[in-house]
Amino acid sequence: MSSGSASLPSSRPKTRFIDIAENAQSILEYTAGMDRDAFEKDRRTRDATERCLSRISEAAVKLGAQAEAMLPQHPWRQIRDLGNVIRHAYDNLDGEIVWSIIVERLPVLLADAKEAAGRLPDDGS
Repeated sequence: MSSGSASLPSSRPKTRFIDIAENAQSILEYTAGMDRDAFEKDRRTRDATERCLSRISEAAVKLGAQAEAMLPQHPWRQIRDLGNVIRHAYDNLDGEIVWSIIVERLPVLLADAKEAAGRLPDDGS
């Protein structure tokens, strides 16, 4: 499956934005009260975070160009590509980058994904 946005758009965009929001929320809950050092030392939290990031990435792949159309302020290509890094280059995953995603990008993505889902009609999920 390609990580680009050229794939057919999801027939369930509301569900995909909800998936993004739910997984972002889970990561923020898992890491609440942690600093980067505590995160690096907590393997379970890192593993759970990586799994949720994979789901966010896959939802972005399934959204295709709908993601850019609804929320153009987010780096969708990077979000999609992160899934490939987690799956195929997991041993090179940079903890600093993951922590930066958690603290800098996820809160905004969470809010925007919720807002986007709210604008969409139910899609029979």
